[in-house]
Amino acid sequence: MLRIAVQSKGRLFEETMALLQEADIKISSSKRILLVQSSNFPVEVLFLRDDDIPQSVATGVADLGIVGENEFVERNEDAEIVKRLGFSKCRLSLAIPKDVEYPGLSWFEGRKIATSYPGILERFMQANGIHADIHVITGSVEIAPGINLADAIFDIVSSGSTLVSNRLKEVEVVMQSEALLIGNKNLTEEKKEILQELLFRIEAVKAAEDKKYVLMNVPSDKLKDIIEVLPGMKSPTVMPLAQEGWSSVHTVLDQKCFWEIIGKLKALGAEGILVLPIEKMIL
Repeated sequence: MLRIAVQSKGRLFEETMALLQEADIKISSSKRILLVQSSNFPVEVLFLRDDDIPQSVATGVADLGIVGENEFVERNEDAEIVKRLGFSKCRLSLAIPKDVEYPGLSWFEGRKIATSYPGILERFMQANGIHADIHVITGSVEIAPGINLADAIFDIVSSGSTLVSNRLKEVEVVMQSEALLIGNKNLTEEKKEILQELLFRIEAVKAAEDKKYVLMNVPSDKLKDIIEVLPGMKSPTVMPLAQEGWSSVHTVLDQKCFWEIIGKLKALGAEGILVLPIEKMIL
């Protein structure tokens, strides 16, 4: 059985549990207990603080962990990245008071910077030859300049609204972050087999994201033109209709180009276009 360490609350917790649910791995999260076993898959979930997850995986307390890249890089534990999951995206940035003129990184020379990520910040400053006073705090880092605790902050930024509300502006993006599936480097063969099945399910869920299954009726004499427009994964499915001169075309479209493609299909004579969500996609 695999043990997966998961953040016990917050956005990453919610998105992780949604992913497991989509992969048909049933975990009860209604009871706030430390360790919960799946009722239909050989995994158990260990709920931890996000900053404890890298160490728990590196030391073998957990076999896998789902954690933000920011925490994984900061803790610098001896675990490996198994898969990038593509959700809970954010960035780690330097921010200064809104009204302060910013000439470049040299501004930070000798300044006091408040952060919960001293390791990442120190490595960045060293790489750029900047000597700053790094002040480690937890909690509401963004209030530090306002109460004269620091000249600047280094913290997670998602939408940027928290910075705005504290009269701060983002001036340097140090790293991008997303949810990672990390693993212990010494998994047994049995656990590796379970991990492969887990990855198979996760990849099927991720492959279906932002994809639509599209069915349409098209004039048979326009088939070649319509197929050239479709950016499907492979050749679309084409079936003749009972009405002579018409065919049914089935394909998969990406949400990003969906409306542009639909417009072209309509212009070529496609009718009765039916759009369906895709739950899983096995590649």
